[in-house]
Amino acid sequence: MLIPKFDAVLFDCDGVLVDSEPITNGVLRDMLEELGWTLTLAECMRIFVGKAVKDERALIEARTGQTFTEDWLAQFRERRNAGLTHGVQPIAGVVEAVAKIHTLYGGRLACASGADRFKVELQLQKCGLMAYFKGRIFSGHEMPRSKPAPDVYLAAAATLGVNARRCAVVEDTVTGVMAGVAAGATVFGYSPSEAGHDAPAALLQAGAATIFTDMRDLAALLG
Repeated sequence: MLIPKFDAVLFDCDGVLVDSEPITNGVLRDMLEELGWTLTLAECMRIFVGKAVKDERALIEARTGQTFTEDWLAQFRERRNAGLTHGVQPIAGVVEAVAKIHTLYGGRLACASGADRFKVELQLQKCGLMAYFKGRIFSGHEMPRSKPAPDVYLAAAATLGVNARRCAVVEDTVTGVMAGVAAGATVFGYSPSEAGHDAPAALLQAGAATIFTDMRDLAALLG
């Protein structure tokens, strides 16, 4: 019988719960090319995964020579949301894993994402995960600072009534791992084989305590 090792489990969303990054970055790549900055999908993901597009204003302006406007950002989100509505899928094995962890931890789970709330809630609903996180969803857009600052994880822990230092955080990016470590949590780095040969080392260097490659293993790691 599994016994919880922590007081709560805090999940990132994109790349941990939902396989959204290729869709989001495909839209971003296309829109950057329309502005004059040509990237492959792989290059776009390497630059932007784990970061909020709105926080990369200076980089986008420098590489395109165009002014980053709120209208352009709104168009990006509209096209991104359409793509996600059509095609987002849960990470392999995650629905079963979250169900087990939800039971193991008596519902003491939260989703703490750097993305905007509409996107997070859309994806959790589409992927059959909303029931496990409803009322415990936190967006970095609503915090004083985004990841890699710890604000979103500290807010999630506080709402659950636990100390962040007694929480497990599940992350897949260096930016997210840094946020979890800054909050004082124990970070489990998810790095599937398709993430690339260098990904596990990068997560460990950022402060992840453990690396795992299959969501079906997560419940056993947490209990």
